[in-house]
Amino acid sequence: MRKDTERQESPADAARFDYRRPVLRARAPLRISFAGGGTDVAPFPQREGGAVLSATISSYCYSTLRPRTDGRITVQSLDYGTSIGFGVDEDVEYDGQLDLPKAAIARIREVDGALPVTGFDLFLHTNAPPGSGLGSSSAVMVSVIGLVAQHCGLDLTPYDVAELAYRLEREDLGIPGGSQDQYAAAFGGFNFIEFLKDQVVVNPLRVRDATVHELEHNMLLAFTGRTRVSDHIIEDQVSRYETGNVDALEGLRAQKELAEQMKVALVRGEVDTLGRLLGQAWSEKRKMSSRITTPLIDEAINRSLDLGALGGKVTGAGGGGHLIFVCEFERRHVVAEELLRLGLTVSEFTFSKEGVVTWRAQG
Repeated sequence: MRKDTERQESPADAARFDYRRPVLRARAPLRISFAGGGTDVAPFPQREGGAVLSATISSYCYSTLRPRTDGRITVQSLDYGTSIGFGVDEDVEYDGQLDLPKAAIARIREVDGALPVTGFDLFLHTNAPPGSGLGSSSAVMVSVIGLVAQHCGLDLTPYDVAELAYRLEREDLGIPGGSQDQYAAAFGGFNFIEFLKDQVVVNPLRVRDATVHELEHNMLLAFTGRTRVSDHIIEDQVSRYETGNVDALEGLRAQKELAEQMKVALVRGEVDTLGRLLGQAWSEKRKMSSRITTPLIDEAINRSLDLGALGGKVTGAGGGGHLIFVCEFERRHVVAEELLRLGLTVSEFTFSKEGVVTWRAQG
């Protein structure tokens, strides 16, 4: 009897599983954002054009799809400790319970050319909690879209996946935010992403292996222990921009310029320059909304700079989540010790070159 590691089968389960179709798996990477965050949030890109420099890391949203024969769809999330179920022909209800995967399933099963859905079990797990500042919610959406699309026989490009994920999150579900996370998760790697009036252009960067190794050698990722509700921060940022707040305007426009400068430093392999520009990006980001920083974030960044960090900033909307630092390597351990003393969880990380991938399970 074939088994998935996610669950133990009972005889009743075995009768429901469709062994004629393969068990499918997918993963989509999380990301860190160096500069430009906020310029991907409407209406800024439509009016002025936005730009973000980001890179995906070796932390992922994982999903598994197991076909069923009884016309039922179930979704189980290890992160939320909850599960839902509905029939393949039933309308889904957006009630705050696993709305992201529900929206993806509902949209894909209606796409022209999609194979009929006979039902399946969907199991989800992410390496970081929602609100971590690493784009985990969008990685979930991208992972599920890639998986369900393959199950339904659809051949979607990374642009198709990212655009669909963006529309589902921002339009179908009405979640405030930008579009950098969906494109980062779909494409993977180091990218300079331009957000224009009518389109998004992903420019993959050819970063030398030595530069990637040096970044991994010199950078730290630190979790504040607090996940943030980014919609309030984003709404405040948008409101300040639309009302012409000088600080918000300066901060957003500087983010765009710094993303360009950091891209140049990155492809040239100038890690120290990148680190110092990271600090400038944080100074400008703080102007965009008073809710972006907290006393803990300010203390962590200021103390790190005193102890040898070249630059540091939050890597999401702010208010919590993760911070990233570029350090002088000989001082990185000192910075890490101070962050631990302040109560943050510190980790090293590696970069990921791949975007969303799907495959057939073995066995």
